[in-house]
Amino acid sequence: MSKTIYEKESHQQLRNRVRDFAEKEISPVARELDDKEEFSPELTRRMGEIGLFGISIPERYGGANMDTLSYIISVEEIARVDGAHAATLAAHNSLGIYPIYAFGSEKQKERFLPSLTDGGKLWAFGLTEKNAGSDARGTETTAILENGTWLINGSKQYITSGSVEMCAGITLQVITGEKDGKKEFSSILVEREREGYYAEKMTGKMMWRAADTARLKFEDVRVPEENLLGQLGKGAQNMFETLDGGRLSIAAMGLGLAQGAFEYALDYAKQRVQFGKTIGKNQAVSFKLADMDMKIELARNLLYKACWMKDQGMNYSKESAMAKLYCSEIAKEVADEAMQIYAGAGLFKDSPVERYYRDQRLLQIGEGTSEILRMIITRHLRI
Repeated sequence: MSKTIYEKESHQQLRNRVRDFAEKEISPVARELDDKEEFSPELTRRMGEIGLFGISIPERYGGANMDTLSYIISVEEIARVDGAHAATLAAHNSLGIYPIYAFGSEKQKERFLPSLTDGGKLWAFGLTEKNAGSDARGTETTAILENGTWLINGSKQYITSGSVEMCAGITLQVITGEKDGKKEFSSILVEREREGYYAEKMTGKMMWRAADTARLKFEDVRVPEENLLGQLGKGAQNMFETLDGGRLSIAAMGLGLAQGAFEYALDYAKQRVQFGKTIGKNQAVSFKLADMDMKIELARNLLYKACWMKDQGMNYSKESAMAKLYCSEIAKEVADEAMQIYAGAGLFKDSPVERYYRDQRLLQIGEGTSEILRMIITRHLRI
């Protein structure tokens, strides 16, 4: 029987350790990195060094062999301090490492995973294109097999960690042919060093400014046939399963962000004085804080239940959609109420809640918009 988190480190011990790291190493520089729109290789490497990359994969591939909840708690605690570094952590684990572990051959796992778990390298996930996002079947990037080599042409955009030097490559969803008149999608591993692989940093973001976001282009990129990830024609299934797990990490980002914004608002309400008393003594403010606390607790329980279902091998597609939807919506509500409690003081860059207010906005869009998630939940209801 393989070791579990319970034999190594309790969830609370893990939470304390990650929180300590986030508060001591990320928090002091988060605002400056956000202002400069600057990715930090040093902090990214540190997240790998303390065991947060590959946290849920087996030790033989360099992972920590922990459960899903351990991973989600780690993302949650980083997001409590900074959404950008939580995005780097979540994208690398859920979208970068997971597909290789879940669908890769033993040879591919041994080749790619060890270097992606120590903080030295990142791996990206390429689904989104100009005409492909919520409609994943809008993919236009192609891969043609010629004499044992895939010839890849196309582009991707909004790719997390796609342009930094630490990025070693990407898992692409591509069209590899047609079957019964429909596009055949497959997944292919493409190393960054391949000729014709171009990466451009996208700037001017309102949120996650210290996380790298890239636009990629592939012009006659050639990779060996063995770089096919999983079975030919199973790319869409691979992608949907990856996104089920990825939604848990986006939910964790929403939960952590809400927790951080709430704590700042609570602290501010205990300090600011109006009409001769701290504003937290006013019912209008205290009720806001009570609702924020309640919503965060409900979000946490829903997300943790979905993690438990995943680890039990149960179908958790509906629950992951619910968790991502609810946690992202709660992040929006809590960040908005935190801004209201800060009032005018919250509107300036030196306010601790200003960045939370901006960062939450992507959470209702990335890895399934709130509208798409409601469609997924509805399908499970068989209406």
